Amino acid sequence: LNRLKRLEGQVRGLQKMVEEGRDCREILTLLSGVRSAIEAAGDIIFETYLEECQADLTEGRGDTRAIVEAVRLLRR
Repeated sequence: LNRLKRLEGQVRGLQKMVEEGRDCREILTLLSGVRSAIEAAGDIIFETYLEECQADLTEGRGDTRAIVEAVRLLRR
């Protein structure tokens, strides 16, 4: 949740930079950081999901197709 809040602030900063007509290189640098932060947050969310799936599979309740779907979503 903290990562997502930090991301929200970065996106607001990005909007402000565009509104102010800041240098494209500065905007692209921040955009690159936002993209990396989104990917890192996605990795953490996916890791948590996998831990839950592993517990379900251990108990015989899991569905491997759901894991494959999650991987596909993360790669888009």
